[in-house]
Amino acid sequence: MSGNSAQTILLAEDDDAMRVYLERALVNAGYAVDAVDRGTSAVPLLEDKSYDLLLSDIVMPEMDGIELAQRCNEISPDTKVMFITGFAAVTLKASREQPHAKVLSKPFHLRDLVLEVERVLEEKVSAQI
Repeated sequence: MSGNSAQTILLAEDDDAMRVYLERALVNAGYAVDAVDRGTSAVPLLEDKSYDLLLSDIVMPEMDGIELAQRCNEISPDTKVMFITGFAAVTLKASREQPHAKVLSKPFHLRDLVLEVERVLEEKVSAQI
């Protein structure tokens, strides 16, 4: 067992089937995942522990993914943000308001999701050198 612990991902996705599907793919890829069904449930977790990545759907009840990302930036500025969405117009809004966040449009292959997550997290590592 190496000293390199699993990177942690906070997944916020209001669609139950999608959330289970994404969580399983990320866990299978070796990540530690906490999954919640809305942004308002994600905020206390962000306050409680540090995550390497927030992976959030944009369109969710109570608090959308962009609002959640803004809260994440305040609470945990080192946490990377990545969005998933099925709406093109929402992608444009996310790109404007969170220019550093990667947006992955549905439908996508799980392989693509895992590759993008790896890429985003690798950027974080190289930035610290």
